[in-house]
Amino acid sequence: MGTLTLIVLTLGLSLGINLLLRRLDISTIVGYIFTGFIVTTFLNQARIDTHNLAELAEFGVVFLMFTIGLEFSLPYMKSMKREVFIFGSLQVLLSSLLFTFIAIYLFGFDTKTSMVIGMALSLSSTAIVLTALNSNGDIHRPYGRYALGILLFQDLAVIPIFLMISFFTQPSETLLFMVSQTLLSGFAVIFILFVLGKYATNNFLRFVVDSKKEEIFVLAILFIVLFSAFITYSFGFSYSLGAFTAGMLIAESKYKYQIEADLVPFRDILIGLFFITVGMQINFGVVAENILLILGLTVAILLIKAVIIFAITVFFSFPKRALKTAFALAQVGEFSFAVLALAKSYDLIENEVLAILIAVIVISLIFTSLTIKHVRFFSNLFFEKPSEVRSDPIYSSGFSNHIIVCGYSGLGQKVVERLRKQNILYVVIEHDRNLVNLGLERGESVFFGNASSRILLNAMNIERALSVIIAIDNDEKIRLICESIYMINPRIDIIVEISHQDQIEALQDLPIKTFVNTKKIIAEALVASAIKCDIVS
Repeated sequence: MGTLTLIVLTLGLSLGINLLLRRLDISTIVGYIFTGFIVTTFLNQARIDTHNLAELAEFGVVFLMFTIGLEFSLPYMKSMKREVFIFGSLQVLLSSLLFTFIAIYLFGFDTKTSMVIGMALSLSSTAIVLTALNSNGDIHRPYGRYALGILLFQDLAVIPIFLMISFFTQPSETLLFMVSQTLLSGFAVIFILFVLGKYATNNFLRFVVDSKKEEIFVLAILFIVLFSAFITYSFGFSYSLGAFTAGMLIAESKYKYQIEADLVPFRDILIGLFFITVGMQINFGVVAENILLILGLTVAILLIKAVIIFAITVFFSFPKRALKTAFALAQVGEFSFAVLALAKSYDLIENEVLAILIAVIVISLIFTSLTIKHVRFFSNLFFEKPSEVRSDPIYSSGFSNHIIVCGYSGLGQKVVERLRKQNILYVVIEHDRNLVNLGLERGESVFFGNASSRILLNAMNIERALSVIIAIDNDEKIRLICESIYMINPRIDIIVEISHQDQIEALQDLPIKTFVNTKKIIAEALVASAIKCDIVS
């Protein structure tokens, strides 16, 4: 089978499966995993270079971590010390120790193999959990914040886990050298990304935006993400850690929402490819022979991790919030594949054990992708009444009962001035950096971006907006904006400024509630003033 034929079949299969699953309200992640499984098992494509494919697919997680980083600026991350370093460290340590103990005393593995298995099973899925929390807005809820903090620590923990696996096969005299080298690399990464990157990135983006070419802007964002990933990887850390850091550095800039809007398509496509490669790792023969063992291990691991996470977080929080966090993070994550693969390369794990563990991980991922959207339903089964006090604030970057103004040129500025005088909440979307800077200097809520981007409109919480005022004198842009708005919220009132009556006929097929003809209003005002002058004279 040729490469193009295989690509077409894979895309068609993925599309068909996901269309069916979406009708059943099942996550597309399950569809991608089944696609990879079918391609390698039933299409007999064992010769696919899954290693190179997996390396490409890993950038889906990289882009995901970057967009998550955009939601969390450095000041906000400083407030998450407890979630990252206390919850995260306790979860990884306790889970690793318990799974290591089980591997030694119940399954008879040697100490090194048991430690590798224990550490691999302690990790959770960044891709599934953060994708779900980000899409439903729970990333800013308290349990979402807990989950993010633990996942960030797990991402950091991957580094010492890899080092420990290397230690198992290295002479003892090299241990001190490797530890010191890692510490020096960590300081170098912090200096490059946080000290130099903070200033260089914003100046670089300002220069790029001045080019007024959208493709150059997208290219610049891709460069920033991949360069940050390259820096951390060059010093022995994970790709995603660098991408997350880059996102945090840009989180406070005015380009944040447009960057997210431009990057999401790349992220989602590569996330899909990532889970296709996950499905490709399932060995059907091993699963068929050990199905009861695999299912039993999966259930046991999910329960053990859920109990550990609940016990850690309930001590600092409320039972219902702790239970939601436990449900979200009970699965085994995608980084576990990398940990087990490295251990296999050092002959620390046998092939059959590796195949069984991969099947367990995949089933746990499928289980989570099916249940994480219903985390409130499951928590309500145990705690019907809210266990949290209302004084505990929920962080949100959204807007509500506001008016979205598209354009901050002369007319847009006048509209904003009137809204401000009437104490009406508003946000402005503008694509000209100079006008954005002008608005920010005046203290206005002006965001850089393309108003026709549905991702950007969602970021402005258009579903809860009162109306949209389009203060742009360009019929093509007006059409694109209106079509994007209609795709999200067909019931919202759209008010458009026009300069001649023919525009109404050109735009009448769009869901525009009100047209304001500025020339007609000016003409009526001139006539009224002329008549008034005549009467006075």
